[in-house]
Amino acid sequence: MIKKITLLGALSISMLSLAQQKISIIPSVGYAWRVAKMPSNISRDTRDYIKGLKSGVNFDIAAYYNVKGNINLGVKYSNYSASSDGRITVRDTNTGQMVSGNVSTKDHINFFGPAFMYSNFNDESKHKFFYDVALGAITYTTKTGNVKGTGANLGLEADFAYQYEVSKHFFIGPKLGVTAGTLSKMTINGTSVNLGDDQKEGLTRLSLSAAATFRF
Repeated sequence: MIKKITLLGALSISMLSLAQQKISIIPSVGYAWRVAKMPSNISRDTRDYIKGLKSGVNFDIAAYYNVKGNINLGVKYSNYSASSDGRITVRDTNTGQMVSGNVSTKDHINFFGPAFMYSNFNDESKHKFFYDVALGAITYTTKTGNVKGTGANLGLEADFAYQYEVSKHFFIGPKLGVTAGTLSKMTINGTSVNLGDDQKEGLTRLSLSAAATFRF
């Protein structure tokens, strides 16, 4: 009888282990704000134009495997998109005169890299929390008319989220995030350009998103 009870107990533990979901797919969508400061000596029209590029749609998706307990390892991808139409005023380097014109710009910032996540997804509580950190490549593409600029560097992403368990396989809730990166060099229409200390392209942004978790 004792052996039978022991066998049943071991079988129950084994079945419980198999029932636990090991894979988490977490997409999120929301809004983000770039935190780099704008130049102080610019016109109002130029300032309004730049403001249009400092906020935009933020999307990311991550896939994790539960290694043990609350520890999860995986990969993460994110994309920030913004566009702005406006009139800017700049100084002509040949004549020294101020000239203005209408412009339309589209910006994209992408991130991809390995990630670590700590979560309470395996706990009995319906209130779920997780934070994750990813280190990888961050790329920037900006296009204004026939002028295209690109750049890449090492970047970092970190998130903290609260989610409610709708079912054992689906959670949803708000997520706060930060993406960090800076470019000291860019390629403009095929020509490499080194950016000075006061010209570096700051890619850091804060984001607020709705995140869903699908567990398998």
